[in-house]
Amino acid sequence: MERLRAIIADDEAALRDHLRKKLSSLWPELVVAGEAQDGETAIKLIGDLAPDIAFLDISMPGMTGIEVAKASAGACLFVFVTAHDEFAVEAF
Repeated sequence: MERLRAIIADDEAALRDHLRKKLSSLWPELVVAGEAQDGETAIKLIGDLAPDIAFLDISMPGMTGIEVAKASAGACLFVFVTAHDEFAVEAF
């Protein structure tokens, strides 16, 4: 069976690292194929790597995670991550 692939997009390196480690611990079969620090790079990774899942920070410079999801609709599944409660409502 082919392993699921994901990307992580967050403007804070420490948070990308934390999420990658948590995913590795909780979901060892998942391959994190790439990481981005901004929305534009996330869109490029989605196009180039064709991940099954994109973990997107909602608040990033340039394009937000929500804008990335809208621009890449149908390309993969999206999971929004944020440290800010006020952004969570917008993601829903």
